[in-house]
Amino acid sequence: MFKITFSLFLISIFNFTLSQLDEGKRITKELCSEKYFGRGYIKSGDSLAAAFIASEFEKRDLKKIKKSWFQDFNFDVNTFPAEMELKIGSKALIPGVDFLVDPASSSSHKELKYKYIDRKDFRNSANVLYILTEIKENPSYNAVVFDLSLTAKDTCQEMKIMADYFVKFVDVIIISDEKFTFSVANKQLAHALIYIQSASFQKDKVISTDITAALKSKHQTRNVMALLPARKRTKKTIFVTAHYDHLGGLGSKTYFPGGNDNASGTSMLFTLADELKKNPLKYNVVFIAFAGEEAGLLGSKYFVENPLIKLKNIKFVQNLDIMGSGEEGITVVNATIFPKIFDKLNAVNESEKLLSQIKKRGKAANSDHYWFSEKGIPAFFIYTMGPNKNYHDVFDTYENLSFNEYEDLVKLVAGFLRTF
Repeated sequence: MFKITFSLFLISIFNFTLSQLDEGKRITKELCSEKYFGRGYIKSGDSLAAAFIASEFEKRDLKKIKKSWFQDFNFDVNTFPAEMELKIGSKALIPGVDFLVDPASSSSHKELKYKYIDRKDFRNSANVLYILTEIKENPSYNAVVFDLSLTAKDTCQEMKIMADYFVKFVDVIIISDEKFTFSVANKQLAHALIYIQSASFQKDKVISTDITAALKSKHQTRNVMALLPARKRTKKTIFVTAHYDHLGGLGSKTYFPGGNDNASGTSMLFTLADELKKNPLKYNVVFIAFAGEEAGLLGSKYFVENPLIKLKNIKFVQNLDIMGSGEEGITVVNATIFPKIFDKLNAVNESEKLLSQIKKRGKAANSDHYWFSEKGIPAFFIYTMGPNKNYHDVFDTYENLSFNEYEDLVKLVAGFLRTF
């Protein structure tokens, strides 16, 4: 009888952990799908994602805050809603793979008549200034190409600064060997700024562009929030946060899925809610999926400036970002600022033997924990480390996530929060 009971106990544990992992994968996969188009600022990507997140909170019977799942705000953002084509000769390059526009780039619909500048030309400052004068005075030139391939890092940086100046007058193309990473801009340049991989560039071929950029003024978006009440009535609260927005898309076909950054962290809000509901904490837990993180930590900044819960009642903020790997452990931002709290996290990990390592890091304004800690609220930002290096690119997909430490991460964070 004991053997049968113990076997059923083991089976129940296995089923729980499997369903927990499956739930994390399900939500991550959903948020990475084309339906949400990179959870950005075209095709209503962020709005659809916010609605999905609210439905998941509601499904778990969590509570609204101030009678709503949402906190609305707005910001300016540059977008690429339509055409996104660049050809070298007759070959159309692939957005995000062969070429990338700068997030602040303007539109460009033309055949480029360009001046070419490589590192040899750049060493002659008088020659560069002559080219600039020629371009400004000769309207037959509508672009300049800076070839940074096989160029030393310091020279590359200097050439990029010069390119930023040239873009005030003409379209600029930068030829580079560097890995592409995209971001979000709140402004628009005077002309197009385009990056091309050196392997895809052919100097003797005609370059033509068909790129549409649109600066959206006061783009409407929203933070999504839910409350898990404490086991006894209290005003004191712990926050668990993750940003759900990502980089959106380039044109109508190419988008950035944002699997690791941060569909994975958003999914963990729900698996943590499932875990903590079984035995609520002595403090309330507020789960917040922030918008606008990629545009400058704007969602968390707006919340801290317009708090729906008094900041003095927040005991701790745990921010989660890049939760899809962990084979090499995690890094904890603010660990050196709050060493006693870090010791509690480390103790849970050592006791349960969960992750291979937990690295300390100091203060950094690199995610949504920042504005809380600036207000004097203890806050950690945890992100995983592992072989998956896809970041702010089109390869950060659901399929490229391992989820190898997802269950251990849930156990670690849940166990850590129970120490408060």
